[in-house]
Amino acid sequence: MIKHKFLPQPYKGILHKYWEWMPPAIQWMGKEKIITLFEGNTCLWRAKNFENYLRDLFPYFHSEVYWKLEGENRGSGSFKDRGMTAAITMAAARGKKVVICASTGNTAASAAVYAQAAGMRCLVVLPEGNVAPGKLTQSYRHGAKVIQIKGNFDKALEIVREVVLREKDKELVNSINPHRTEGQKTAAFEIVDELGEAPRYHFIPVGNGGNITAYWRGYKEYYIKGRSKRCPHMIGYQAVGAAPIVLGRAVENPKTIASAICIGNPAKWEEAKAARDESSGKIDMADDEEIMAAYALISELEPVSCEPSSAISVAGVIKEIKRIPRDIYIWDGCKIVCTLTGAAWKDPDAAKKVFVKDPIVIDASYDAVMDVIRSN
Repeated sequence: MIKHKFLPQPYKGILHKYWEWMPPAIQWMGKEKIITLFEGNTCLWRAKNFENYLRDLFPYFHSEVYWKLEGENRGSGSFKDRGMTAAITMAAARGKKVVICASTGNTAASAAVYAQAAGMRCLVVLPEGNVAPGKLTQSYRHGAKVIQIKGNFDKALEIVREVVLREKDKELVNSINPHRTEGQKTAAFEIVDELGEAPRYHFIPVGNGGNITAYWRGYKEYYIKGRSKRCPHMIGYQAVGAAPIVLGRAVENPKTIASAICIGNPAKWEEAKAARDESSGKIDMADDEEIMAAYALISELEPVSCEPSSAISVAGVIKEIKRIPRDIYIWDGCKIVCTLTGAAWKDPDAAKKVFVKDPIVIDASYDAVMDVIRSN
């Protein structure tokens, strides 16, 4: 690994942007020590074609739908970058030289790039065979030492927690690190800043529970300080094969195509439930077929893409509208936000299965090309 001294960039990342909203522990170390990779400021996409699609299916639906495109985060292409800028900044400020995490992919990729920017070593522990290739490649590319175990994410997290208890020179940067939440809550700030008010409903994937916890904290803080007049109902969705919060028990062997949320015993279980209950929201589940249908639909209707795990928030919107009787007008004139947590290139295998077709091979001539064009 190349050793270098991190040089602060002139660009202001999310910690700079929302400095006054950070807790004293972060403000104490000073702005000059912030490690940023230009994360945040992601697009809040008005999904008008999706709105029209919903109105065709459900004539009683008359609301605005926005997708928060967290795959645009400059660090590693997922929402994890918001929390990682805070976690790595604090680890570096305390003199830590090594960071470690368990991951289903996105945390590992984010930890690797931020650790590289800070001149730190990064260790990641992953469940063997259950990490999308794009995320695994990111971790290797940015110098992380990758350890794959014959076990699931929950076992990986158990191991890394033991490591940091025994090895005091290492910093754990999973979502149980409190600074991660402080960074991730900025996504809620950005949504309110752009819409001028909090949405009525916010749909979000739920894996380890850190993101729904962070968004809820951000919405609450803005509400308490008078920056918004309400908080949204938080509607979390888990995959059917990995839905411990919905089932009310840990899932020993979680299985789902949505690898980023394939977690059977969330570290932020209680915090996620609190976000659900305090917001008068809910946490439900969608099966892999519903997730992949939404995954395809997103790119078919809008010039937007995401990884499969992200699509569960959109699948959740469709499920909720289907199950609410049409004479209950909760979908009239409101704003709905879905978080799309990671970039599409994170999982190229899924994209290939859904979108790529066998190529048409023809003779190299004008007439042959025109024959194909006219046939379609």
